[in-house]
Amino acid sequence: MADPMRIRATSKGDSTEVRVLMAHEMETGSRKDSSGKVVPAHFISNVTVTHAGKVVLSAEWGPAIAKNPYLQFSFAGGKKGDEVMVTWVDNKGETRTDKTTIN
Repeated sequence: MADPMRIRATSKGDSTEVRVLMAHEMETGSRKDSSGKVVPAHFISNVTVTHAGKVVLSAEWGPAIAKNPYLQFSFAGGKKGDEVMVTWVDNKGETRTDKTTIN
């Protein structure tokens, strides 16, 4: 399983800013290893963020996203002490879910 995501969620007035650093190799399927064999594609394909049981962000990604992707966004609502949950699924079916509390 992949390393935990580093998630920060901060209440700023009536919006919440979320910053996420995801640990993932994000292989495109175009790179070759030292022996000349193509390294198979392995990348995050879907990211979902929920707050209070509601989806506040849903994204479909492809192989063009950088290794260990960083995501930052804001959503309306959320208050200190609320929980924000981030889930990703990659093209091999692996998944990771982590959560944080809004500060």
